[in-house]
Amino acid sequence: MADIVGEVWRIAEECGFSHIGELMVDTIKLRIEARQGCEVNKCGHYGKSWSCPPACGTLEDCDARLRKYKRGLLLQSTGQMEDSFDYEAIEGTSRKHGECFDILRNRLHENYRDVFLIGGVCRQCGKCSYPDAPCRFPEKTSYSMEGLGMIVSEVCKDNNIPYYYGPNTITFIGAVLLD
Repeated sequence: MADIVGEVWRIAEECGFSHIGELMVDTIKLRIEARQGCEVNKCGHYGKSWSCPPACGTLEDCDARLRKYKRGLLLQSTGQMEDSFDYEAIEGTSRKHGECFDILRNRLHENYRDVFLIGGVCRQCGKCSYPDAPCRFPEKTSYSMEGLGMIVSEVCKDNNIPYYYGPNTITFIGAVLLD
């Protein structure tokens, strides 16, 4: 049987990510600083989703969940901006990254049951059932890197994958953990 990382890499390429790199889970360090960014609720999802804090668990809970895996892939979508205020390009790149990630999730869900998806706030349902009812699709949920406690630039650096692709670029990053 072919290596699962290679198989998933091929599928990720077909989904349209700009850059893909191998991720070693033992390089991931969860940091309270990442969680503090969540607590100020910049993205508007804190306390509103099973995949975000506080519902996704403590840093210790998240670390235990991550350590079940050994390897994975970092998945990036990079877009060009006219200038640093090009919100249209930022939104377009974010949307493309989400679409690529949704396609990947659906393809992996068909063949691989034991993967951990980290692709930003979960968009599986129109409105999350949190906190009133259990998650409707726990096997399809994706989590935010920051919500789990990761400093994204650090994860990229520690896995020899660029985080910055030059002036007037924007990059959205997710991951899939395997093994």
